[in-house]
Amino acid sequence: MGGRAKGLLVAPDGLPIVERTLEIVRAASLTPFLVGDASAYMHLGVEGLDDAPPGIGPLGGLVALLRRAGDSCAIAIACDMPFVSSTLVEALRDAPPAPVVAPRSDGRWEALFARYDASTVLPMAEANAAAGEHSLQRLLARAAAVELAVDDRIALRDWDSPEDAR
Repeated sequence: MGGRAKGLLVAPDGLPIVERTLEIVRAASLTPFLVGDASAYMHLGVEGLDDAPPGIGPLGGLVALLRRAGDSCAIAIACDMPFVSSTLVEALRDAPPAPVVAPRSDGRWEALFARYDASTVLPMAEANAAAGEHSLQRLLARAAAVELAVDDRIALRDWDSPEDAR
């Protein structure tokens, strides 16, 4: 993204993605955290969590989030999803209990729009990290993830390149 933090890109509603997501998370009565290199977002006053361990991609961020969650559930939302809605976040929050709840698209889990039972999934995630197995897809399969039905697939679209943001 030209060196710019994806969360600072402006969503179609006119807000930076990160600010939009924070509003949605807070409106759902959830406590937000910024995971990974959050230096670009420090002005927002949200607690940051360093990847644990660093350098292994999204799994390191997920481990940090699950450790912070303790015995609770944690919802992971990627910083580059400009169309996530409050309705979708509430559906994820209110889904029946399961180790992991996440949408699937084309046979792949949306691991960074998912709810995790930290006490169940953290030991698996830590074991995978220690073994060098960094695939979130395999982690969700191992954790027996349950699918969250999503009618609006656009809501889960992410921006991975400048072309996506156009």
